[in-house]
Order: sequence, then C-alpha cells, then structure tokens
Amino acid sequence: MKAAIIGLAGAGRQTVFEALSAKPVDPAHRHQDQISVVTVPDERIDVLSDMYKPKKTIYARVEYLLPAKSEYGAESGPDQGFWTKVRDADALIHVLRNFEGMGGEAPQPEKDYTALEQEMMLSDLIVVEKRLERLALDAKRGKKPNPEEMALLERCREHLEAEQPLRGIPELAEAKLLRGYAFLSAKPMLALFNNGDDDETLPAREAPGPNEDAMVIRGKLELELSQMSDEEAAEFLSEFNISTPARNRVIRRSYDLLGLISFFTVGDDEVRAWTIRGNTPALEAAGVIHSDIQQGFIRAEVVSYDDLMAAGSYAEARKQGTVRLEGKTYTVQDGDIINFRFNV
Repeated sequence: MKAAIIGLAGAGRQTVFEALSAKPVDPAHRHQDQISVVTVPDERIDVLSDMYKPKKTIYARVEYLLPAKSEYGAESGPDQGFWTKVRDADALIHVLRNFEGMGGEAPQPEKDYTALEQEMMLSDLIVVEKRLERLALDAKRGKKPNPEEMALLERCREHLEAEQPLRGIPELAEAKLLRGYAFLSAKPMLALFNNGDDDETLPAREAPGPNEDAMVIRGKLELELSQMSDEEAAEFLSEFNISTPARNRVIRRSYDLLGLISFFTVGDDEVRAWTIRGNTPALEAAGVIHSDIQQGFIRAEVVSYDDLMAAGSYAEARKQGTVRLEGKTYTVQDGDIINFRFNV
C-alpha cells in the first residue's frame, strides 16, 4: 500500500511523516520528495514466527510519500507536477491543522479541507476535459471512441463541475475503465486532524462519506514518541493517554479504508504476510505471490489463524479437520494461512 501525505502549508505534513515513519527528514533535502517504507505491525506474524522459527520473517509494508511542493492554491491553478506524483498512490492522508498557528491564528480545518479538495477536483476536471477533447478529435478523424468510457467521463465532468469528489460516487471511483486516469478525488481519503498536545477531540463535522474516514493525531507528541526507546515510550503513552502509537492507528484505519486484509504463508524458510483487497479469490491471491503459482493453481490448502491457534499446531489442526482444500473461487479471509498447490 502506498499513501501520499498531502495538506496545506503549516498543517504539519512533515511532522506527521516523521512520526509515522520514525524517519527524520534531512534539512538539506526537505524540499525534495520523501519516501519511507514502514513495517505493518501484526501480532499474528510474531506468534507464527515463534511457532515456526523460520529463517526469515517478512511483515506487510506501507510506503509513505511526502511529495515536495512550494505552495498550495496558486492563482495559476493546481500544481499539476505535484499532483502527478500523488496520482499513483493508493490512498491520500490529508493532514489538517487543528492547533493554534503562529501569531495565535485559529485553526480552520474544514475550510482548509475544502480548499485542497477543490484543487484536486480541478486537477481531475482538467484531465477529464483534455481526454474528452481528444476523443472528440479522434471521432472526427473516423476513430470510434469507446461509448462506455465517454459516458463515464461525461459523468465525471458533471460531478466535478458540481464540486462533488469522485470518491463519493463508488460506481465512478471503482470503474475499471477509469483506473488509468488515477483521479485524485476518487482516491480513498483519511482526513488526519493534527491537534495540539492536550487536545484529543475530533472536530465536529459531517459523517464521512464513501471511501473517506477521519481521525485525530497529536503530531508533535507522536513525533517525540517515535524517537523514544520502548521503556521511555511506555511511560509517555501512559502520561498522555495514548493507547496505541499513531503509526499503528493510521495503518489500521488506512487498511480498513482501502478494504485490505492479510493472509499468511508459513514454513521453516519463511513466515510472511501478504496484503490483498477483501473479497479476493484464491486464484488472484496466488498471483500476488508469483504469477507461476496463479498459472499452475491446483488447490489452496487453508487454515484460519484462529483455528491454528486453537489446535496448537498444523498437524493437530489437520486432525481436527480445520485444514481444508479450497478451489480457485474461494474468497480469501483475513488471517488465512495458505499453502498453494500448483504445477507449472
């Protein structure tokens, strides 16, 4: 999963990036794009690793992108160069200032949210209009456009001109014919309200729409926490009433927002977590590991994590009948432990 961290100047994007990645930004490179790959914490992997004692333990990973940008809301329109870097992200983390600014400036998170949302919709609208112009030109030259694609693009233009982000229209946000456009306003959005040290409250706002969620982070506190030893962190968590570090909470909410789950492969050589979308059939999950496994798929030998823990061992789970064989269309569940049988 790749998440791009966006937000207006002064919102604390860099602070949040450093807190989530535990990676300080080199001051000499602060005006360049920053990328950090973070391990997804999962106690199930820890337990499976203790059980199998593998040579390697591989967790799922999240990639955070902090794209460089000089200014937001320029009069010339959206910074297309900036947004181009964001378009290949799976989700957006929109950092919103909800703390007192310099000179006592009161926060206006909803206003800031709307400002950047409008910039993304304008950027998408430019893409849509250019594509429709190209399709119209092709039609004049005798090249017949795809009528379904044109209809979808027309609907996109209609919603964008009405200032309606595409993520709120699932049939457009999830349309296969539109995936190549990587529309910004169609991407799942986690609104991250960056509060002051003593404020844990989520601002009053309308309920999040489709493909949208919101949560609070106390950025400066979380940055300090990310730089502490385990012993120091435990005391810090208790003092500031933080149940779980922001890194873990943001990952979990991002997974939920994207509908992501994890399945596992286990053995003496390797215990590994694999990330897929919910409702993925076994055949496609096999392809996540290797195309040869997908091509030569025979059966998936499956046991749930909970059943394995209840049995105490794979052999005992097999005796109890909780290890089962599934076919290509089996829908992989979160926590499934799978051994793919294949022949190429």
